[in-house]
Amino acid sequence: MSAKLDEFKVAILLATLDNLETPHHLTALIASAAAATSQRLIIVLFSKLFNPPGGKDQAGISRTAAWDEVQRLLTFVYVQATKVAQDMGKILMDVDVLLKGLTEALPENFGSSLEACFRLDDDDLPVSIPQSILSLKRWSVPSTQPGSTTHPAKSHDTPPPFYPVIVLGGTFDHLHAGHKILLSMAAWIASEKVIIGITGDDLLKKKTYRHVLEDFGTRVAKTRAFLTFFRSDLLYDLVPLHDVYGPTAWDPNIQALVVSKETLSGAASIDKERASKALPPLRTFVIDVISSSSETLDHDDTEMLKQTKMSSTFIREWIVNNSESECTKSNLS
Repeated sequence: MSAKLDEFKVAILLATLDNLETPHHLTALIASAAAATSQRLIIVLFSKLFNPPGGKDQAGISRTAAWDEVQRLLTFVYVQATKVAQDMGKILMDVDVLLKGLTEALPENFGSSLEACFRLDDDDLPVSIPQSILSLKRWSVPSTQPGSTTHPAKSHDTPPPFYPVIVLGGTFDHLHAGHKILLSMAAWIASEKVIIGITGDDLLKKKTYRHVLEDFGTRVAKTRAFLTFFRSDLLYDLVPLHDVYGPTAWDPNIQALVVSKETLSGAASIDKERASKALPPLRTFVIDVISSSSETLDHDDTEMLKQTKMSSTFIREWIVNNSESECTKSNLS
């Protein structure tokens, strides 16, 4: 491939997965696409394993049983693209990863704003691709044989394949890859609705670089837009958080909670609060691959994760420093 860097503002990468092993064979393809894109890169991964549960055609895997494998997959793909973008100084470049079954066709207008399509040479994509994407300038990367990576299985009871109502919470400032993994995994195991508690502005007064933190309305809009893009068939209820509990303190219809490894202690507090009100306990699902101390990632993947800054504070700091640099240049000119 001989594309100039930052040649495309918005591009798409399409790939087919036969299994949920870490897709190291996509590394060069993801790196090429990220290097040649300046504003937004959409990565769509197709697999029969992602077919909707209970669908008319072949149903996919149990969404909850594959929790560890899917979060590891998403983390690998997001980190590969984000690391390249950050190394090139494209801190604000958007990366969105979608998981699509072979029975889920992309809408015909999906490629209306795209400028290029990245694919592997030998990936025939056994799905219906809109003409708007097929007509794009195509950049192909030679395929390498997918590696075989094994991960230790975790022993736990088998939950249902999905839950009707999922809840999670966070600040979601300057939505980045870490946020998107958390949101994606919540939507991945939901069948009806996802409730997202978003920290209210009143609780964020002591945040570092507070003056460039996005306001509540902006954070809500960006979070909803991403979730709708990831899965448009679910209901999304975005509510302000003024304490650790949010709707979990009173809503009996919530069945499961998604938290990051760093906020797992909050899940224990929620359990106690619900028990005090005779509410049923929540099944807790933990995102434990975003942290570079994760034991479920390969060594090389962990090293790359350590070098990739998935932090709203890092983004706000970059915005402040970049603004000051531009101001200095302006004063000198």
